[in-house]
Amino acid sequence: MKKIYKALELPVIFILILISFIACDKDFNTIDSDVLGNENANFFSDSSVIKISAYNKKLEALQINNLASNLLGVFNDPEYGKTTASIVTQVTPNSFNENFDVNPVIDSVVFNIPYFNTAISIEDDGTTTYQLDSIYGDLDSKIKLTIYQNKYYLRDFNPSDINTSQNYYSKTENLLDATHNYALNGSQEIDFDNHIGEIIIDTTFTPSANEIVLKTGESDNIVYTRLTPAFRVSFNDLNDDEDEIAFWQQTILDKADDEVLSNSNNFRNYFRGLYFKVQEEDDNGNMFLINLESNDANITIYYTKGEDGSRIQDEYVLNFTGNKLNTFINEFNVPFANGDMDNGDETLYLKGLEGSMAIVDLFGPDLNGDMVPDELDEFLKDYRKTDDITGEYVYDENGDYVLKRLINEAHLTIYEDETKVTNSINEINGEIYHKYDRIYAYDIKNNSTTIDYTVDPFENNVAISSRIFSLGQRDSISPTKAKYKIRLTEHLNNIIQNDSTNYQLGLVLSTNVNYTSNSEVLNSTDNVTAVPSASIISPRGTILYGSNENVNDDRRLKLKIFYTESKEN
Repeated sequence: MKKIYKALELPVIFILILISFIACDKDFNTIDSDVLGNENANFFSDSSVIKISAYNKKLEALQINNLASNLLGVFNDPEYGKTTASIVTQVTPNSFNENFDVNPVIDSVVFNIPYFNTAISIEDDGTTTYQLDSIYGDLDSKIKLTIYQNKYYLRDFNPSDINTSQNYYSKTENLLDATHNYALNGSQEIDFDNHIGEIIIDTTFTPSANEIVLKTGESDNIVYTRLTPAFRVSFNDLNDDEDEIAFWQQTILDKADDEVLSNSNNFRNYFRGLYFKVQEEDDNGNMFLINLESNDANITIYYTKGEDGSRIQDEYVLNFTGNKLNTFINEFNVPFANGDMDNGDETLYLKGLEGSMAIVDLFGPDLNGDMVPDELDEFLKDYRKTDDITGEYVYDENGDYVLKRLINEAHLTIYEDETKVTNSINEINGEIYHKYDRIYAYDIKNNSTTIDYTVDPFENNVAISSRIFSLGQRDSISPTKAKYKIRLTEHLNNIIQNDSTNYQLGLVLSTNVNYTSNSEVLNSTDNVTAVPSASIISPRGTILYGSNENVNDDRRLKLKIFYTESKEN
């Protein structure tokens, strides 16, 4: 008998609440007349469209350290082209000043890095069936991976300001060698291929969803240990891995009582980490997220120690803790560029990694130079009550604005450009390629989530169904057409009622809208000083219709407001 887990099954109450919100969205503008009749109602409902300007922003030199997880592999985006993601990481012993005793000799060395996965069934004998998560591209395509000893020291602190941490930034253009992986540290360019040591692993593989079963003991004392799917490589004498065993013997065990094994700083300066370099193996490629911070992600050295006749087995564990960063080699076929701030762009390009985002100016651009969008004043006068004689805003006894309109719902409506995106069926799972895309909106000025995101009640651990009230899921209008809704109701109410800042919105593609950390932009010269880290660890992209007047009205990006107004006004 199987136990089945339904990862995406939503509680009934969640669905009922969601339906009520959807019904409200569609029907609130007619409820007054339906209930009271037009002749009896003292208020009416209507809608309006507010002018906006949406344009492209090319992204470069993005912070690539301190990410929640890391990409590894090759991904061919159907719209944008190929990206190769590699990783440079420090490693840290589980313990220091280890007593290796006498004559320590390595038996085997095991690399184990789990894939993100979901258990979907368990058999009576304990066998678990898994599904891999966060895999991009052709699941059957192979990856060529070479793991080198890294000789470049990843420092903790910025030498120009020891009170700040050292950040590392992406470098994907104007490369001296397009096959090498580069990064920037703010003062210099780093070519990690010029800082390599021994080859630790050289392999070609395909990520597998199979659980790993380990067998220990003999006869009646056999013990089976079951592990989740992982990238796992084992070196031992039985497989003629003498060179690999010798490397770890000389690097670790032969350093017993040496200062290099006494603390993390000494160790990281001595053994500066590993460089996971990926290269394309075939024309398709696949890429996946790995969590090097997992407790099960480690290098375990199994060894035997002690005098002859009384030798015992022990282990020494190295974790992937410390500084780590992603590097990218982009071979994009779309030339990204900064867009038209005044008129908006016809096409918006959202691409993860070091790609492209969109900036949205609500109420259009500031053309008269007073730091306020031209249409914002008119908008406020439409929603706040003014004195008939002076034209000044009217306040109540609490000092609050008296409103003549109440916003029921406000959202950006964003249409996917069906003429430019790939809407083919994925041969692996039979689904539309862009089906699970999510657009994440953030406050550019404060590098934070929107207020609508903050108050969104629909938060859960399944990213595709989380925050769906503020950041709507991709809505398929037809097999080849889709749209998104980004809710801004509370944002606009905050502007009307509290004189809140009308900040610019940034739009990026994300596969995890729950991940709200930001990554700094190196030496930014405009308002975009950071981008959501979730967009850096998503290799996917999409193409949208923009706000330019040349876009057909039924596809143009708009801010639509549904409101209720008293007939007395």
